[in-house]
Amino acid sequence: MPSFSHRPARLVFALPLTTVLGCSAPLFNAATLPAPLDGEALSLQSDAGRLACYVDGPTSTSAGPLLLVHSVNAAGSAYEVKPLYDHYRHARRVYALELPGYGHSDRSERAYSLRMMTDAVLAATAEIRRREGVTSIDALAVSLSSEFLARAASEQPASYRSVALVSPTGFDSRAPYHGAAGSSRGKAWLYRLFTVPLWRRPFFDLLTTRASIRFFLEKTWGGKRIDEGMFEFAYLTTRHPGAHHVPYYFISGYLFSADITEVYERLRMPVWMSHGVRGDFVDYRYKAAFTDRANWRFTVFDSGALPYFEHPSEFIAAYDAFLDQAGSASGAATPP
Repeated sequence: MPSFSHRPARLVFALPLTTVLGCSAPLFNAATLPAPLDGEALSLQSDAGRLACYVDGPTSTSAGPLLLVHSVNAAGSAYEVKPLYDHYRHARRVYALELPGYGHSDRSERAYSLRMMTDAVLAATAEIRRREGVTSIDALAVSLSSEFLARAASEQPASYRSVALVSPTGFDSRAPYHGAAGSSRGKAWLYRLFTVPLWRRPFFDLLTTRASIRFFLEKTWGGKRIDEGMFEFAYLTTRHPGAHHVPYYFISGYLFSADITEVYERLRMPVWMSHGVRGDFVDYRYKAAFTDRANWRFTVFDSGALPYFEHPSEFIAAYDAFLDQAGSASGAATPP
């Protein structure tokens, strides 16, 4: 269930591995938690732990590979990018990553950080480049994951032909964010409060009941008409072992970058930012500081925080137009 809160301390929900790299067998029981997407399911070993990644689509196209990254929330999974994955897998090679702590990736009890999330994006990018034999890829991330993708692209700009940010965080009225490089907005006291053993798991269970999930999805959509498939998968994934670990780092602020404004400013490749106008997540006042940048493009949809669910054709047309411009500006993905 997607979450698009710009406030770290506010808990909002938004929301069978077949090919294993570095492992000997599938790591999850499909009967317990089914795969969120069709296609080949990869398990990647990385500095960020074991990562699940789904891939499908033709390999011999001029478009090159596309990486999709779901949002960060209480019930995240690759299902959040399903409309885009299902569309693009018919025309190009498309990958959908599940971040640490989510879906079929490693959900162990550990310290989840923005560095870990960024490393996960970088690891997936490196694997895609290796498998597809290209130097750069197109990548799209949703909500808070836009910060991880932007940081990855600022650290390894040659690996990304273009970057797309859907309902990204860091553009609210409290921006700019010019904290120490690589620092987070985490609050130790808040994390300790949420993780008191007496109520750590019961509180998470209460906030991920079917009624709560539907309530917060409606706030994300800005109306009663939500995607029922996402609703059902969000409920399933919150019942999987370890589901409660990463959300407490999220709501305590440890996954929000204190220096995100400077990270966005360092991006030199083509960047597309899009968002909706309904629901709880419509504060993008600081994007005005980027509108005069030649490499940035902006699109606003009459939707909630997930415009590609509500207006898939319109969203894809706008994204394709951006990708065409990005290709003209930087050239198609090429062999190393």
